[in-house]
Amino acid sequence: MADITIDIKDWEKLSLKLRRKYNHLTDEDLFFESGKEDQLINHLASRLHRNRDYVIFTLKKGLVDLESNRL
Repeated sequence: MADITIDIKDWEKLSLKLRRKYNHLTDEDLFFESGKEDQLINHLASRLHRNRDYVIFTLKKGLVDLESNRL
């Protein structure tokens, strides 16, 4: 079970933030299906060369203020 739940509408904005911060991420890297947060987290951890906790922290931080450009 994922430590975070992401709404598809929120993901649209959050994925743009991730792409700005990590410009090497592709559309494929940022593909997300509702309910598959674990798969997304594991994939991003691999692509960012970071651990799972870092990815979850980064995603949660981005969700706090979706209107901000900051991540």
